[in-house]
Amino acid sequence: MAWKNIIVEKEDKIGYITINRPKSLNALNHNVLEELKKAFIQLDNDEDVRVLIITGAGEKAFVAGADINELEDISAIDAFEFMEYGQNIFNILEKLDTPSIASVNGYALGGGLELAMACDLRVAAKNAKFGQPEIKLANIPGWGGIQRLTRYIGITKAKEMVLTGNFISAEEALQIGLVNNVLPKDKVFNETKKLAETIAAKAPLAIKFAKKMLHGGLDGDLSTGLLLEAAGVGLCCSTIDQTEGVEAFLQKRDPKFCGK
Repeated sequence: MAWKNIIVEKEDKIGYITINRPKSLNALNHNVLEELKKAFIQLDNDEDVRVLIITGAGEKAFVAGADINELEDISAIDAFEFMEYGQNIFNILEKLDTPSIASVNGYALGGGLELAMACDLRVAAKNAKFGQPEIKLANIPGWGGIQRLTRYIGITKAKEMVLTGNFISAEEALQIGLVNNVLPKDKVFNETKKLAETIAAKAPLAIKFAKKMLHGGLDGDLSTGLLLEAAGVGLCCSTIDQTEGVEAFLQKRDPKFCGK
């Protein structure tokens, strides 16, 4: 497929998606979202890809937000449908069997932060800034910003970010649990790749089941979560990879997982 707004690549079991609109700070519009949706599904269905890395082109931004041009003079119904459209695509990303990592190389604001939060992990450059500034335009986050912020960092800090629209630094994002690591800008992509390689070396089905249990348990009570975990262990024990993992451990060698 010919991509117009993103760059899609794959190498050594890692899929790479780069939002390629640096002149507009990689702002998300309808066309970008549509291409992201297709890329998520395509790479998730590719058996050679075990981890996704998502980043933004240029030196300034991961994604600086939604394209404001698409929100000017928009009707209430069209705005609602646009928000549902973006939510659906970010939900697809979050629920992929393939784990995803946001390599945040600059501003992650509004829709950019919402995209990063839909990834499983987030690695940030020291110069990165995070925020949900929609309130400054007399609006609110609509692509999951309020819901995911509350779940990731707690309602008190989420209220502060949403109600003030203020940005936070990468270091503060690390302190409150919004990102997994903060690194110098020139090292962030390579370190993200190393993290992806670590995950890619694991058994794909175990990664898939772990993701499902993590999300399923979060949305239910403790008893339901424990039941899901037990079921997940049972599923893993039915795989060739689990047998290989145990044998490799006992034989003191590196396992060779086949994804079955």
